[in-house]
Amino acid sequence: MAEFPKREYFFKPVMQAIQVLGGSGSNDEINNKVIEILKISEDLLTLPHKNTNQTEFEYEMAWVRTMLKSQGLLENSQRGVWSINASADFSLLKLKMDNQLEFQVSAEVNEDENWKERVIDVITEYLSPAAFERLIQRLLREKGFTQVEVTGRSGDGGIDGRGIARINGILSFHIIFQCKRYKATSKVGSKDIRDFRGAMVGRTDKGLFITTASFTRDAIAEATRDGAPTIDLMDGDKLAEKLKELNLGLKVELKEIVKVDEDWFKNFEKAV
Repeated sequence: MAEFPKREYFFKPVMQAIQVLGGSGSNDEINNKVIEILKISEDLLTLPHKNTNQTEFEYEMAWVRTMLKSQGLLENSQRGVWSINASADFSLLKLKMDNQLEFQVSAEVNEDENWKERVIDVITEYLSPAAFERLIQRLLREKGFTQVEVTGRSGDGGIDGRGIARINGILSFHIIFQCKRYKATSKVGSKDIRDFRGAMVGRTDKGLFITTASFTRDAIAEATRDGAPTIDLMDGDKLAEKLKELNLGLKVELKEIVKVDEDWFKNFEKAV
């Protein structure tokens, strides 16, 4: 297995990936495009990060995006979409950072990862499978789904629930969902996706697979395989983000930042 590249190696490919994506992209879209551009091997993609539940690649991608943001080249929305700053000057891209800036970026990335790990740990340690299904039921209701029913305890062919998703209050479609309460270090594989799709046959053309863990690349490919009903995926990272967005079990505390206006004080010297 080749050695994992230094993070500076990813700066330009990340910018290139976002440009190829049309100037903006989600975390997953950017990561997948960088993988495609650099042809990163599966061995490197599955290498675990030593201090988090992420892979080394996922952690470095988060670090690089945050560093590019700190340099004024990228900006991100509350919905987790990254875009190229309209006033970005690419000639100012720094490949080497001073220690203080590196520390600040690492602290920001780690802080973001820590709360997500904590909420997933709480779910996997304190909630039973049935309680997790009820949590997902609540989340889907908060997102506008109607007639959300949990069926997992009835052994309904591996299906844990069903509901109706509405679009703009006009269109609607039936979905079925499956919930897997796995440890964050676990992976949902392509077999799980195929089994779920098999349970969908004759019931609906739309499925949602939700897990506290993550999906293998084969599972992601299987979920969108041509000629088969599409299955939407929600991993632990996305689950944590949705809980935060809906204020479900998470409280966002805003930190007060006090800045001293030196010019305001200096005006007293001018007054006579």
